[in-house]
Amino acid sequence: MNQAQHIEVSLAKQSTQSKLDYRLRLNATIISLRYLIMQGLPFRGHDESEESLNQGNFLEFLKVISSCNEEIASVVLKNAPDNLKLTSPDIQRDIINAFAVETTKAIVHDMRSEFFSILVDECRDVSVKEQMGVVVRYVDKNGCVIERFLGVVHVSDTTATSLEKALDYLLSTYDLSISSLRDQGYDGASNMRGEFNGLKSLILKRNSSAYYVHKIVGSFYNSISRLCNTVGGSCKRRDILREKQRENIIKEIASDEISTGRGLNQEMPLKRSGDTRWSSHYGTLVNLIHLYSSIVDVLEYVGENGHDDSIRAEADDVLEIINSFEFVFVLHLMKQILGITHELSQVLQKKDQDIVNAMNLVKVAKSRLQIMREKDWDVLLADVSKFCSKYEPDVLDMEDEFVARKKGRRRAEKMKNLHYYRVELFCSVIDLQAQELNQRFDEVNTDLVLCMSCFDPRDLFSAFNLEKLLRLARYYPSEFSEVALSELKSQLENFIFDVRIDEKFSQISGISGLAQKMVSTRKHEVFPMVYSLVKLSLILPVATASVERAFSAMKIIKTSLRNSMGDQLLNDCLVPYIEKDVFVKVTNETIM
Repeated sequence: MNQAQHIEVSLAKQSTQSKLDYRLRLNATIISLRYLIMQGLPFRGHDESEESLNQGNFLEFLKVISSCNEEIASVVLKNAPDNLKLTSPDIQRDIINAFAVETTKAIVHDMRSEFFSILVDECRDVSVKEQMGVVVRYVDKNGCVIERFLGVVHVSDTTATSLEKALDYLLSTYDLSISSLRDQGYDGASNMRGEFNGLKSLILKRNSSAYYVHKIVGSFYNSISRLCNTVGGSCKRRDILREKQRENIIKEIASDEISTGRGLNQEMPLKRSGDTRWSSHYGTLVNLIHLYSSIVDVLEYVGENGHDDSIRAEADDVLEIINSFEFVFVLHLMKQILGITHELSQVLQKKDQDIVNAMNLVKVAKSRLQIMREKDWDVLLADVSKFCSKYEPDVLDMEDEFVARKKGRRRAEKMKNLHYYRVELFCSVIDLQAQELNQRFDEVNTDLVLCMSCFDPRDLFSAFNLEKLLRLARYYPSEFSEVALSELKSQLENFIFDVRIDEKFSQISGISGLAQKMVSTRKHEVFPMVYSLVKLSLILPVATASVERAFSAMKIIKTSLRNSMGDQLLNDCLVPYIEKDVFVKVTNETIM
């Protein structure tokens, strides 16, 4: 007769409380995993038993949360039901997958089903698996150029067909169509950029509007890597390098070889070049030249006092290599070549790429390489000979017969040193660098970029050229038919007249700034076809730096201690870690 004590009422109350406890427990788990993902930290510990003093980052962080909130403490860990603790690896993976899915959904939603470009690269992870990374480039609703990491896919091999299937799989997972793809950006690998059988060509067969904008010294860079490992392999050797550097600077100051002053003669480390920072190779070579004498001293010390035979042998071998005329020659040659392309590399690596300046730097690099090839041989040889005279390497007579450092390395026919160093090294390396620039910025790609530069708003749109912009539109027949081109011509004429008399457009810089100003002034609605052409210009990829930055993140997420991480978990960890600004907007309620 007492309704308040009826069994249905009691069950209902218990069910409601269980739901509240479950949500509170789940929320605490999500908070813990969210923190670990944002910091790129591992979740599990070596010993997660209750007796362990360190149960791993996830459980330890969950303890910290519960210690700060009695309500959470009452429902988690020991106070949770045995079959509902929400701490198992499977639960962790499910929640992390939800992080990645919701983050990617937010990115795709921001793309608004419009056209986009892709930047693709491939790299081996720590467990020697080939991973293909994909970044999408698009213009958002505010007219801003955005590059977002879409994900990584494990590929069994790096043939173009396999890469195409992997790319198809990734795009279809998020309902992105190849038909909306307008541009492609790849690294320099032949299977990525091959004219006939590369991924570029396979995609162009399916979508003709998806345009592609992108060793002879291999042993030299291998020697650089060995040098960095030998000299920088221990704290003691680094200390010796610092001390030798200090002694050499004092000697050079005493002999008036170098000047003194504020900020001069600072400690200079032996930089290790990074795969994802192109300009770092230049910094490595510059520092190596300045530290050469100190490095020789360190190698001699290690060769005599190394703690085991293998280290002493390696130091002696590296010392022999860097004391050769060939090494010094290639060192100065590559330093000069990389110096020519240094500013271009830095501009291409910026997220907000200034395409107009980048193309100007491409022209500068091509011209300087040609001048170097024609006129700088004597200058380079003089610099190398002066360097060798100052330090230990013997200066070679260019009229003597060339002798290979290792037998069997070269073919049998005889040649003079002049032919080997000038033709087979100097000219060949310069030609390879020029060829790379020409392939990456070929006739079609250069024409695309030069046409889009006509939207440059500087000096009241002084670069505006109606014919070039119409030529740019013809590269995209899906957006601009022959009928639409005549309408576009009229819109372009009205547009340029309008923005030149509008003071709001007088202070903007760059094509990206033009797109944002068009949106803020609603001119993208007045001139929709012009705005479409501006967006197509902005999504044209010139470099794959964003993908390479993703591979840097991959080395943080998947380490030697986490090398058994599966492909799905790797992708799910990378997406929210890289796209933190998107992930922070994904609420815990959404994850639940």
